Amino acid sequence: MQDARPSKKQRELLVFIEGFIKGNGYGPSYREIMRALDYKSVSTVAVHVDGLIAHGLLRKQDNSARSLELVAASPTKSPRDEHIEWLERELKERESNDDKKAALVLRQAIEILRND
Repeated sequence: MQDARPSKKQRELLVFIEGFIKGNGYGPSYREIMRALDYKSVSTVAVHVDGLIAHGLLRKQDNSARSLELVAASPTKSPRDEHIEWLERELKERESNDDKKAALVLRQAIEILRND
């Protein structure tokens, strides 16, 4: 597998798809992507989408229109923000299991990352 980080063009595509889904409640068509990102053909869109699917960043149902959905966390978030969110989810789980020691360590880690 290649580098899992998206290229600049791939990030641009991911950000567009994310915004489109948030605004419309469904994924964009390839033609809408082509027009929005000023690609010259629908096949260019297909190449970029297939690359993102291969990287595990997008998912698409076979033969289903408007079925693009993001797999990874938002491409607009920094890795640090994603890590803080993951730590917060872990903290909630540890607190619900009454694991005070682990919860304390997770709280400290979150605080360090937020102040960094």
